[in-house]
Amino acid sequence: MGVQTIMLMAVFFGTKEIAWKSEAEMQTGLIISILVIQFIAIAGAHLMAYLSKLIGNIKTLQIVVFIWAMICVAAFQFVYTPLHFYIIAGVIGLMMGGIQSLSRSTYSKMLPDTTDNTSYFSFYDVLEKMGVVIGTFFFGLIEGFFSIRTSVLMLIVFFIVGFLLLLRVKQKRELRGSSL
Repeated sequence: MGVQTIMLMAVFFGTKEIAWKSEAEMQTGLIISILVIQFIAIAGAHLMAYLSKLIGNIKTLQIVVFIWAMICVAAFQFVYTPLHFYIIAGVIGLMMGGIQSLSRSTYSKMLPDTTDNTSYFSFYDVLEKMGVVIGTFFFGLIEGFFSIRTSVLMLIVFFIVGFLLLLRVKQKRELRGSSL
């Protein structure tokens, strides 16, 4: 929920909260930020794959979820200028690539042996879409009562819930030939 909400609402945050010098600088800056996120996400996916080989998927996901929570704190507390926005975009890209690739691969390792994996991944995609709706709803609700910065900080709740759920996953050394 939190990751998808951040990806969707980052442009609104950048539009409302960053001290751009002009409308043109804002538009260019937002496009640059999106490109930074996408290109750095490639490195993030490779970095998290390497880390998951060292310590396992679940522990790597726990680290990444913790970093996402810290991204929310940093955005709330420190991100006011275009430079800050670009820096946080780089960190978001690194973590986005990692969490998206690692969460799907971890999910696939947890599936039962069956030939019908498409229904499981369809369920995964439906939950992801529901997460976007729920996350965006709460983001907008909090912004309506407080501010967009408070909404960003509120996203920590989603990451805490995710982290606690990851703590409940049994740490099997080997599941279908891979370590979790």
